[in-house]
Amino acid sequence: MRRIAFINQKGGVGKTTCCVNVAAALAKRGKTVLLVDCDPQAHATVHLGLEPHRLEASLYDVIVGERPALEVVVGDVRENLSLLPSALDLSAAEIELAGNVGRENALKAALAEMFQARKYDFVLLDCPPSLGLLSVNALCAAREVFIPVQTEFFALQGLSKLLEVVSLVKRRLNPILRVTGVIATMFDSRTRLAKEVLEDVRNFFGERVFRTVINKNVRLAEAPGFGKTIFEYDPTSRGAQDFSSLAEEILAQPDI
Repeated sequence: MRRIAFINQKGGVGKTTCCVNVAAALAKRGKTVLLVDCDPQAHATVHLGLEPHRLEASLYDVIVGERPALEVVVGDVRENLSLLPSALDLSAAEIELAGNVGRENALKAALAEMFQARKYDFVLLDCPPSLGLLSVNALCAAREVFIPVQTEFFALQGLSKLLEVVSLVKRRLNPILRVTGVIATMFDSRTRLAKEVLEDVRNFFGERVFRTVINKNVRLAEAPGFGKTIFEYDPTSRGAQDFSSLAEEILAQPDI
């Protein structure tokens, strides 16, 4: 079982788009996938067509209310794809957990039974656009980190802080954690800036940058509004092709 946290504290880099569509692409290839929406904005939940305010329970009830995760998971939101949804209530979790001993491992403990059952080939965690307690919980529950990086100006700004947090979590809380993938997003091959930024990202991260880039694509931007993955919204689009290619690269990586 691969447990991967998608994280970048900079908003608007395509993090949730990557997490949802990678999950869908892996599921289309017959892999069983659990997507854990760790963001109180619940964008991944909405992207898959669920309405957070209509849900009986969410991740908040799992990590704060101690409700069994297996009871809250929405099974087969798509074939081979399940979702542990989020809701606005999750925004209170950081405050409520602040005084708890072992607060950084609340999510890992809540998912322990599920991890032991090894029901899924992949567990993908969509982190909030911050480096707060919810993101730290996701990093403690994961084994790997994928960083989506927008190929635009200031792309690398703030990444040193992100890598510092990942390193700190690795040293103190989760020694097996490591960055195994960097995803270049919103790439526009028509501009010199995008090409220069992509080169900078590859120079900075080396072989951890996936060969596949996620090109800027209007269909990718439209799909969440219809509660669909790119493969449902426009399976012939450039976005669908990019995520199919990215999924093949991910499957070719060794399981750690």
